[in-house]
Amino acid sequence: MAAGDAGNAGVADMLGIDEGTIVQEIGWDEDVDDDLRAAIEERIGSDLLDEDADEVVDVVLLWWREGDGDLVDALMDAIGPLADNGVIWVLTPKTGRPGYVEPSEIAEAGPTAGLAQTSSVSVGDDWSGTRLVSPKSVKTKR
Repeated sequence: MAAGDAGNAGVADMLGIDEGTIVQEIGWDEDVDDDLRAAIEERIGSDLLDEDADEVVDVVLLWWREGDGDLVDALMDAIGPLADNGVIWVLTPKTGRPGYVEPSEIAEAGPTAGLAQTSSVSVGDDWSGTRLVSPKSVKTKR
């Protein structure tokens, strides 16, 4: 195990990603944390699905930077393939990094897209993660 791998496995734990979890990645670019991606792929035992995948997913990793467009639109798109109890992690550059996003932008966009913010974590040297879920009170019983 290379130095740092244990920390990245810990990040998979923090993100609630277990073996067999179906994870879709949206917003990949050259600046993403490849160590984080590798740790998640190792944990789930398969590749991350790209944004064109059409299966139901447990977790969406949404890499998001200032200037990427309308976060509410991106969240609405991410909700589409999400399982009923699924989670969206909005991954944004940390303070002082290129593309930094104000936390208030996520706090405002989540509820507009019908999501509730539950926690924030550090997911590496350059990225932070904000966990968004569908509020239980919104779910309709069938």
